[in-house]
Order: sequence, then structure tokens, then C-alpha cells
Amino acid sequence: MKRGTTVYVLGGLVVAFVALIYAQQAVEEAARASAPAAQAGGGYQVDPFWPQELPHNWLMGHVIGVAVDSRDHIWVLHRPGSLSARERGAADDPPTSDCCVPAPPVIEFDPAGNVVQAWGGAGEGYEWPQSEHGLFIDHKDNVWIGGNGDDDGLVLKFTRDGTFLLHLGTPGETGDSHDIERMHSPADIGVDPDANEVYVADGYTNRRVIVFDADTGEYKRHWGAYGRPPDDGPLARYDQNADPSPIFGDTVHCVILSNEGLVYVCDRMNHRLQIFQKDGTFVSEGFIGRETAGASVWDIDFSHDENQSFLYNADGGNHYLWAVQREGLETVDRLGRRGRNAGYFESPHSVAIDSQGNLYIGETLDGRRMQKFVLTGGQ
Repeated sequence: MKRGTTVYVLGGLVVAFVALIYAQQAVEEAARASAPAAQAGGGYQVDPFWPQELPHNWLMGHVIGVAVDSRDHIWVLHRPGSLSARERGAADDPPTSDCCVPAPPVIEFDPAGNVVQAWGGAGEGYEWPQSEHGLFIDHKDNVWIGGNGDDDGLVLKFTRDGTFLLHLGTPGETGDSHDIERMHSPADIGVDPDANEVYVADGYTNRRVIVFDADTGEYKRHWGAYGRPPDDGPLARYDQNADPSPIFGDTVHCVILSNEGLVYVCDRMNHRLQIFQKDGTFVSEGFIGRETAGASVWDIDFSHDENQSFLYNADGGNHYLWAVQREGLETVDRLGRRGRNAGYFESPHSVAIDSQGNLYIGETLDGRRMQKFVLTGGQ
């Protein structure tokens, strides 16, 4: 081989080697960008095999509530009625396909993703919601659910095996944001174990938080944005450059209490969390995804360290999961992107965290699934 030829061959090998290195770096960077991000000293990795296959030919519709109980069992509320005719073909008489049938609306999973039990639907003594929405497991492992249909005005309380205990609101009737006996399309529920009170984000038609006794259903108090009387008047279009809205937007979407007894409220359309004392006194507010196009603050849960240093926000408008430092509500990271691969999201609606720090995300609309993210490092 001539010397010139040798130089060209070696040069070509060097160029190819360098190109390979850059290609590998590009692949790694793309993987880092699409994978759940590390944060708070640790990281998350999706478990693509959680939950296990549902029994009895079941299929879930819109996943509209997720909660974790005292045994680290994961509870899911979904909408069986959201399944299309083709999806529920096995329920037809005669069947029009081999699969599937709607799963019962309330499903309990063990940590491994196996179904423990499932129940729900119409029963004696209560009205089941037209459109399921919101799920909470209290300190006694009672199960609370809501409904955001146009005619839904109740929150229901059950034992863990589905025995009916209590309804909040007036069956068959709805009311405005100043009605102390009726609600209208409540979105979410949180229970204060110390005072034995239940907080309701009465927020798909009304614009308030309302509080009841958790055993008797007796009305206690209610409030709107900034702790003021709620306002059901016209809403201005959200503008990220404008001053914060003086009233809640058209979806007060979540309510949850921190360990020290602060009440966090998701004002979904206004891209913000507002924080209150238990009596409704306004404390502070913060914005998550304020610069994004889609409504961003759908549901939150707190990390399980002593100070609950972080909260995680399901953003169904932009299809992310945000990690937020609770002190100052500063956004520190985000997980995922829109998509149907494991670890991506399609309308993430609800989030819950177990005692090990693992995340459970329920997806609604075209998502219709549960995903688990395993904590791989420290919180």
C-alpha cells in the first residue's frame, strides 16, 4: 500500500471514530432529556411493568384519582364510562370482541401492582357520580370520592371494602359558591386527621374550598382565592404577564394538607398554588409552569422526608411532572414529556407518593393508564 493511501485510510478511521463518539454523546443526551430527571439528590426510573395485568378482562378508562393508604397500597379511581364502544366490546351482548370489559371504578393495588379488590358504582343510600373525579384515603383508610359531572354535587365516604358511610352535599341538587348545603362538580378531597375535618375543592363549577366535619358532614366554613368570599363572576383569560387573578379560575382542582397543617389548593387555570391556614387565612402563593401554554397545576403530593421538602405537580396541560421545592415554591426539575412510551405522559392528572418515595401517576383523557416511577436515589 502506498503511503498516501495509508494516510487517507487512517484519516478516514479517525473521522469515523470521532463521528461515533459524537453520535454516542448525542444518543446519551437524548436519553437524558427524555428519561425521568434526577432530583433532590436522587432520581426516578419508570417501572414499565407496573401495574400487573388486570384480571377478568378489565380495562381502565380515564384515571381521575390516585391515592396511597397506610399499607402503601395504591388506590385508583377511573371512569368506566369513558371507554369507547370498541374498547368495551366484550361487555356487549353478544360480545363484539374478545376484550375488554370496564373495570369497577375503584381499584386497590398492592405495591407489586396486583389487584387486591375493586368496587364502586350505584348502591343503596347514595348517588354514584355521573363523572368520577377525585380520590382520597384518610388516616382511618376510609375512601373518599367526588364527581365533576354537570349534575354532580356530592362527595362520598366509604370503608375500604366499599361500605357506604356518608355523603357531603344534597343528593340531586347543586348550589353556587355561597351555598353551605350544596356543592357543584367537586374536584378533590383532603382530610385533616387532627380536627377530623374534610376539605373539598368545590371547583369545576364553583370556585371555593369548603370544609365539613368528616363524620357528621356538618358544614364548617368556606373561602375563595386569597381567603376572600368566593366570586362566581366572569373570568378574564389567563395572561402570564398580567397581575395574578384576584379570584380562583374555573377549576379549583386539588386540596391537600401538609404535615404542619397548611392547606395547599391547586388553581389549575391560573397556573398557581395558593396556601392557607386551616381557617382560610391566606398565607402565600406560587406559580408552576407559569410561562407554559397549558393549564399546569392539576394535582400535587409531598415528599415523605420530615420537612416535606419537595412537592410533585402533575401538569396535564403540558404533560410533565414538575418537582418543586416547597420552600418558596421554586421549580427545580421536571420529568417526562408528552408521549405514549413508558416514562412519557399523556394528560397526567393525579399524583401520589408512597412511604418509599415512589411516584404513582394517573393519566386521563387519551392516557388512560397508571405509571409508577421508582425512587433510585435519596430524596
